[in-house]
Amino acid sequence: MKELLENIARSLVDNPDEVSVTEVEDDQSLILELRVAEDDMGKVIGKQGRIAKAIRVVMKAAAIKEKKRVVVEII
Repeated sequence: MKELLENIARSLVDNPDEVSVTEVEDDQSLILELRVAEDDMGKVIGKQGRIAKAIRVVMKAAAIKEKKRVVVEII
């Protein structure tokens, strides 16, 4: 899950070296904290948050196989 989010984020930003994902796991949920460079924040969020919503949808679809709940936080 972490690698998938990193790959998606790195393909969107200008500074892929500054992308990092922190994973916090509970019993049934997984929190992924995505950090990008300040200049790239708009590219990850998108107009009206559309790209961020799309990233969350993809991550939730991938999490269904593991029967987990995924929360993506963009920091």
